[in-house]
Amino acid sequence: MQLNEIYRELGISDAVLSFSNNIIEKLKPRFEEIDSIAEFNQAKVINAMQKNRVNATCFAGTTGYGHDDVGRDTLEKVYASVFHTEAALVRPHITCGTHALAIALSANLLPGDELLSPVGKPYDTLEEVIGIRESACSLKEYGVTYKQVDLLSDGSFDYEGIKNAISEKTKLVTIQRSKGYQMRPSFSTKQIGELIAFIKNIRPDLTVMVDNCYGEFVEETEPSDFGADMVVGSLIKNPGGGLAPIGGYICGTQKCIDRCAFRLSAPGIGQDVGASLSVMTSLYQGLFLSPTVVAGALKGAIFSANAYESLGFNVVPNSTEPRHDIIQSVELGSREGMLAFCHGIQAAAPVDSYVTPIPYHIPGYDDEVIMAAGAFVQGSSIELSADGPMREPYAIYFQGGLTWQHAKLGIMMSLQKMLDAGLINL
Repeated sequence: MQLNEIYRELGISDAVLSFSNNIIEKLKPRFEEIDSIAEFNQAKVINAMQKNRVNATCFAGTTGYGHDDVGRDTLEKVYASVFHTEAALVRPHITCGTHALAIALSANLLPGDELLSPVGKPYDTLEEVIGIRESACSLKEYGVTYKQVDLLSDGSFDYEGIKNAISEKTKLVTIQRSKGYQMRPSFSTKQIGELIAFIKNIRPDLTVMVDNCYGEFVEETEPSDFGADMVVGSLIKNPGGGLAPIGGYICGTQKCIDRCAFRLSAPGIGQDVGASLSVMTSLYQGLFLSPTVVAGALKGAIFSANAYESLGFNVVPNSTEPRHDIIQSVELGSREGMLAFCHGIQAAAPVDSYVTPIPYHIPGYDDEVIMAAGAFVQGSSIELSADGPMREPYAIYFQGGLTWQHAKLGIMMSLQKMLDAGLINL
């Protein structure tokens, strides 16, 4: 059986196949650049594992208190080496990226302190953590105030506004690398570095945290290479490589990580407890595979940008811009478009391909959200997935794909569902 015959059995028409192959042929030089970055990051990860003498005993789990968990402690040294930081906290007990960010913020902010976002509104789930939307146990409830400086109309930093916003109360600055549910640019590590340098020049004592979700291994550098005091992320996104079943990480200065560990467990106990149970092999192997997995996801994102831009849709980033995260946003303009796109992504999945995604209210979000993901790990957004809030401008956020080939299938299937619904013409 030929490849195109299999695609037809999966429901892909000849029109979509022809349209897709013409676009992909033109992308080969960009794909070579992505492979080069993946090779660099693969070498970086292997070097960190060898430097910290990873061995088979690291894969044995622990129970109870988890005292003297060699695998857990070594993995944290590996992460610190990869991100070039003094220390790291990498735990399966961190349930998601929002949890990791909440730990980092609450551990390093005290009553009377002020949190500043110089990149505008944060991701939806952080609104209740901060207290932008009222919630029990928010930073606001504990006496931490919040201030933000919106981006300029071209998506760049408002340096004058940031300078004026920094006051004696300002204690921690949070920078979200990825766009979240906004049609704004994601930031390169170089741009983040310039912003950190500007902030530190005004107040060297300020703590700068970067929400690194979706950005790990997309470039050869990370925000911690440019002076971030903490970089934070989820293991069911990029650095878990699709194998990590749960977890999050915080890498940074020893002072910041000590406080985060006290917040995660208890003051005075910190990193000494936390049994790893039976997940260590997956966390190590996932990190090992991550640079290659991220490369596949990036190729899928670039393919989707080129495909949908050529059909007249607004996409961010556009078809030619450099990539700083794995997320591709496509402004579909209607509820029907979001539904069709997500139906296509779900139909391409190896798991639950027969399920039809529908919008619903999810804890932490103010709007109904539609999510498509037939994933081996529930909610893993390094796996092929698409989601977005059901609100204007009806933008979908596509990401992931454990392999480039699966990401390609997902986009072709989304095009097919859009075509079938009469929303595009090829």
